[in-house]
Amino acid sequence: MAFSLVPIESKNQIDKAGKTITRYPIDSEAFQKAIVIANKWRACHAYPINTFQSTLRRKLKSFGQDVFVAQRLKRMPTIIDKLKRFPAMQLTTMQDIGGVRAVLNSVDDVYKLASIYKEKTRFTHELVKENDYIENPRNQDNYRSLHLVYKYKNKQNKNYDGLLLELQIRTRLQHIWATAVETMSTFLGQALKSRQGDEAWIDFFALVSAAFAHEEGTTVASRFFDKSKEEIYDLISSANEELKAIEKMKGYSVAVDVISKDKNKSWSYHLIILNSLQHRVEIKTYDRNDFSRAVKDYANIEKRAVAGEKIEPVLVSAGKLAELRQAYPNFFLNIDDFVKKMEKIVNNTN
Repeated sequence: MAFSLVPIESKNQIDKAGKTITRYPIDSEAFQKAIVIANKWRACHAYPINTFQSTLRRKLKSFGQDVFVAQRLKRMPTIIDKLKRFPAMQLTTMQDIGGVRAVLNSVDDVYKLASIYKEKTRFTHELVKENDYIENPRNQDNYRSLHLVYKYKNKQNKNYDGLLLELQIRTRLQHIWATAVETMSTFLGQALKSRQGDEAWIDFFALVSAAFAHEEGTTVASRFFDKSKEEIYDLISSANEELKAIEKMKGYSVAVDVISKDKNKSWSYHLIILNSLQHRVEIKTYDRNDFSRAVKDYANIEKRAVAGEKIEPVLVSAGKLAELRQAYPNFFLNIDDFVKKMEKIVNNTN
């Protein structure tokens, strides 16, 4: 498989390119030159995350059948937005350009898998940071998940040593919450995932996450410490009445026309292109030996998104189409599972 190598440009040049794509208009010569370097930097993370997901799949065999893995390269519009929100951040030190995710059945399984990674001495990559958002949820939005950030180290292929990768481990309940936030971000035209937008919606999802935390027996964000489970449920019901949240989510859950030529039964890469205005998802599938073309197509389509076209492309690996729907329901505008949980809460039947 032909993976992109680490760019020949120095880290200073790569970081300078990162600053340039946040400051110059997209039709400028400076932006066009810088985005080429930024795309090369992103693309070189594909080999490390491929080896990470392969290892992860092996480790998950002891966790039963009802678990799944996904991997993705961070979208360039999201990279640009993150660099703008955190001016001190450098492109070369962004820890989640390459991401691998495991979705498990319980909080116990999350910590069991994390322990396997941290205790096994044969795992050569360096753990440089751990963000336990389950034990310590983010206060503003009550985001919950466990993140392990690694510095890649591979004796067989040292070209990629030093690249940062993020392993996210979460439960199914945490997953349906996170993907619902992303889906509503698309529908509302707000960056709720980045804690930007209507505070009422951010607070609504924070309350729901607190309810889910009670269900899983884990910690709620500090701003909810003084609230009982029943009080949180009452606050969710009040917020739902104010926002007409369930009604809107049901209305948004439209049929999506999925255009796919995926006849490949084996593991492969998928370029998902969501057009929420047309309620259409286009999926382009690439076999294992055609990754370089996938990255090139991804970059070309992203140019349209950066230019303002209302599309959301992402390059992922999650197996067959059914697994894609499970791993990325937000790209199929599907929040049915989340809506069902909300109805149980407001009807007090949870």
